[in-house]
Amino acid sequence: MITFSRPVPQKSDEVLRITLFGAIANFFLVILKFFAGFCGNSSVMVADAVHSMSDFVTDLAVIIGARYWEQPADSTHPYGHAKLETIVTLFIGVILALAGLRLMGGAISTLHSLITDDNFHQPIPGKIALIAAGISIIVKEILYQITARTGRKIRSSAVVANAWHHRSDALSSIPAFGAIGFCCLWGERYAFLDPVATILVGGMILYTAWLIIYPTFGTLMDAGASQEIIHKISTVVQSVPGANNPHKIRTRSMGEGYDVDLHVWVDGNTTVFESHCLAHSIEQKLKEVKELQILDVIIHIEPIHDTDCSNDQL
Repeated sequence: MITFSRPVPQKSDEVLRITLFGAIANFFLVILKFFAGFCGNSSVMVADAVHSMSDFVTDLAVIIGARYWEQPADSTHPYGHAKLETIVTLFIGVILALAGLRLMGGAISTLHSLITDDNFHQPIPGKIALIAAGISIIVKEILYQITARTGRKIRSSAVVANAWHHRSDALSSIPAFGAIGFCCLWGERYAFLDPVATILVGGMILYTAWLIIYPTFGTLMDAGASQEIIHKISTVVQSVPGANNPHKIRTRSMGEGYDVDLHVWVDGNTTVFESHCLAHSIEQKLKEVKELQILDVIIHIEPIHDTDCSNDQL
C-alpha cells in the first residue's frame, strides 16, 4: 500500500482579502439601511438591513474559518481540515434561511394587522429609504461579481456561497426599491406593498439558502465523485505505462476536492522500487488533471498473475 501526503492549498490570503472587502462594505450598508429604514418608516428597508447584517456575520465566519480549513493534516486530523470550509458554507446557508424566515414572519404579521385592524396605520416610506435601496442594489451586485469570480478562481465553496449571499441581498433590494417607490408616488393606499415586498424578499432569501445548504450534505456524508469523474480517473491511470486494470476506485469529497483510493495491476515481476515509482507516476498524472481536483491518493498494487490474494477484480 502506497500513500501520498496531501498538498497544502495556498488560497487563504485570497479568501481573507475578498471577504474583508465585502465585510467592510456590508458594515456601512447595515448602518445606511437601518438609518434609512427607521427614519424613512420602511419595514422592508429594516428587513433589508437585517439581511445585510447576516451578510456581515457570515463574512466574519469566512474570515475566521479560512485561517483553519487550509491547515495541513496533523495527528488529530490526519485528513486535514478541508471539511471546515463545508461547515462554514452550511452555517452561511442556515443563517440566511433564519433571516428569511424572520423577515417573512414580521411582514405577514404586519399585513395581517393591515387587513384585520382598521385602527392599524402603516406609515408611508420616505425617499431616504428609496435612495438607500438603490445604493444597496448597485453595491451588492458589484460585490457579488467580484466575490463570485474570486471564489470560482480559487475553488472555494464558502466564498461562492458568500457571493450568493451578496447577490440575494442585491435581489432583495429590488422589490424593496419598487415597493418604496410606489408608496412614495401614490400615497398611503399603497402602504401594503411594503410588507408584501418584505415577504417576497424573504422567499428569495430562503431559496438562495437552499441552493447553498443542499450541496453541503453530500460532502459532510462523504459522498463520492460522479461516475463521469470515476471514468476519467480510470482513463488517466490506464494512460500510465505499466498500470493495468484500475479497479475498486473510491472517492470522497474533502472541501473542494477529492480523496481517492484505488487498486491497480502491475506485472508480477515488478520490484518494490519500480512499484513505488509507478504509483508516484499515477499520483502525479491524476493531480495534473485540474478538473479532477485530486487532493490525496492511496494506491494498492496487485500483481497481475496473483490469483490467491486478489480475487476481487472489480
